[in-house]
Amino acid sequence: MKLSDIQYGEMAKEASAPSKSWFNIPKAFLIGGLICVCGQGILDIFTAAGLEKEAAGSFTSITLVLFSALLTAVGLYPQVAKHGGAGTLVPITGFANAVVSPAIEFRTEGWVLGVGTKIFAIAGPVILYGTAASMIYGIIYWAVKTIAG
Repeated sequence: MKLSDIQYGEMAKEASAPSKSWFNIPKAFLIGGLICVCGQGILDIFTAAGLEKEAAGSFTSITLVLFSALLTAVGLYPQVAKHGGAGTLVPITGFANAVVSPAIEFRTEGWVLGVGTKIFAIAGPVILYGTAASMIYGIIYWAVKTIAG
């Protein structure tokens, strides 16, 4: 059966459920904001414990990644993400979830062929292109600074 682009577009539109943006956007905002409030609370705890702001920020990031990885491992983070949508993807916790989820899914394949090969299946391109882009931007910045000054 050969479909035209128009027919395919109509079939896809019928099969896709309409998004309830008026409900999903505020829910994502609230859940993402709650994650950020938790991060601020953790930062305040580390700062109150005597760490300098930069060190406290680093420990906060590490703690958020650890909590999100643990919540992903026990199946709670996907439940939150189901309701929070982009609100759970944007913070650093979403990145940790993206790294841990494929590793958990393929753990039955073993440590090397399962976890080892799948752990960066989603996050790998983000790391690769983020690193490459930062190098290119750094070279451009260096060149402009050298020429201008």
